[in-house]
Amino acid sequence: MDFASIDVQELLPQRPPFVMIDKLLNFDEVNTTTCFQVRADNIFVEGEVLNPCALVENIAQTCAARMGYINHYIYRENVKLGFIGSVRDLIILRDVKVGEVLTTAIEVMEEIMGLTLVRATVTVAGETIVTAEMKIALTDIDAAA
Repeated sequence: MDFASIDVQELLPQRPPFVMIDKLLNFDEVNTTTCFQVRADNIFVEGEVLNPCALVENIAQTCAARMGYINHYIYRENVKLGFIGSVRDLIILRDVKVGEVLTTAIEVMEEIMGLTLVRATVTVAGETIVTAEMKIALTDIDAAA
């Protein structure tokens, strides 16, 4: 499947202006990768710099895209709401500027009873700028509800 041709709005519960991924680049049961170009009109941009909290949201939305893909394309169900349960070992190595493209990769470390623990790496042009672990709690609530 050509993942990049998928409309990410089909996968995410978030809606503009709060969408923090542009494309799904890769999906399998363990690894998912997305990309996102930082634009000047993004709600998290202050001056020419992306607020660091947006990086956490970008990771969370990469997790949401993974679960949205599973729900929409595999289970043929509606996208479900999820919540950030925890963020651990967050390391932000530098600021992200307008025009840069984030490539966010998550690796599922554990998944049980609606909880998913991932290891995330965010890069810009091959340079690692963020690493973290995130726990996501998935609900049974349809995002469209």
